[in-house]
Amino acid sequence: MNKIGLVIQREYLTRVKKKSFLITTILVPLIIFGFYAAIIAVSISDSSESAKVAVIDDAGLFKSPGQKDNIIYTVVTNETEESFKSKYKKEGYKYFLYIPKVDINNPKGINIHSESSVSISIKSKVEKIINNALEAKRLEAANIKADQYKAINADVSIGNPLDSGKESVTTAATVVSGVCGVLIYMILMIYGTMVMRGVMEEKISRIAEVIISSVKPFQLMLGKIIGIGMVGITQFAIWLILIFALLNILPFVFPSMAEHATQAASASQANSAAMAGNLGASLRALPLGLIVVCFLFYFMGGYIMYASMFAAIGSVISEDQQEAQQLVFPVIMPIVFGFIIMTKAVTDPNSGLAVFGSLFPLTSPVVMMARICFDVPAWQLITSMVLLVLGFLFFTWLTAKIYRTGILLYGKKVTWKEMIKWLGRKA
Repeated sequence: MNKIGLVIQREYLTRVKKKSFLITTILVPLIIFGFYAAIIAVSISDSSESAKVAVIDDAGLFKSPGQKDNIIYTVVTNETEESFKSKYKKEGYKYFLYIPKVDINNPKGINIHSESSVSISIKSKVEKIINNALEAKRLEAANIKADQYKAINADVSIGNPLDSGKESVTTAATVVSGVCGVLIYMILMIYGTMVMRGVMEEKISRIAEVIISSVKPFQLMLGKIIGIGMVGITQFAIWLILIFALLNILPFVFPSMAEHATQAASASQANSAAMAGNLGASLRALPLGLIVVCFLFYFMGGYIMYASMFAAIGSVISEDQQEAQQLVFPVIMPIVFGFIIMTKAVTDPNSGLAVFGSLFPLTSPVVMMARICFDVPAWQLITSMVLLVLGFLFFTWLTAKIYRTGILLYGKKVTWKEMIKWLGRKA
């Protein structure tokens, strides 16, 4: 155990002290912050800019012109489409909307003029105004009042006695389950690949030969897996802290964003408070303690199991690193398969496929986290955990045999068939 601890310490400290680790750890949150800030800046500039639209309304649809959806409509009189389309820009309008006398049941000939293509956003907003006006005209022609039309419209919501009062909880459970499943999926792919690259680098540089002279191959593999896993956890934690800190300083970087958010909040304060209250109550109703414990368990179990497989693949690569892409495919497929099942389990957590995926050790780290918020039977959770423990013990034992032989093998292209033969060798 002392030698494994030394390997863990070496793997952790040598990687954490690298300039590339520091640069990547700091650069990723800054890139995310930059994209986030750019999106906010664009959205603020778009929302603050008002488009001026001149309207010639021969059909009488615009009864109350003015600003709607950040577009200022001005009705122009004593002009025709031909006479005004050559001068609307000079008068300060960005667009010119012409509505001829139309049949309200079959409106045609409505045009919007501009110097360049009309954006989808502007076009949809104008079409919405016209459609609402035409709808009002049709109701008036049919002697139907607007409140009568609203009363006629059906808005049925089907309830389930078993889920009475749990609609918001179900929504929160779906979101939390999906996020947990995606996080486990990303961890397995990113840090498993990191282990494989680390083993490949040491083998190609012949450092592994020196280490093997004083440490058993299994101890080296296990120490490397745990050490790199700790590096990944450290980096992930730093990312979360930096991203949280950067998001908190966004209002100081974009004061207009804070002002815009304040105005929006005051406009819908009651609605936002209700939504926040429902969200808080929904999250408190979830088994948060169980979610945290299961996340840590499935993260550790899944990571150790898959990292051992990635390490075994890295140990058989000599010079041609393209071999890794071919050999790693069977290892990646169960992770991808688990992600596909997870997308089904989030919406239907009790389906046969979801239950199978949450019990099968190669997919359970991803799939079970997608079901954990939906009252998973205790026997299924316990069975899944036991099978995962047995699974990572079994695969770690198997991959150690491949690692022991492959780490000292050079100058030969190894196939899966040959690796399977190594499994039959005695320790």
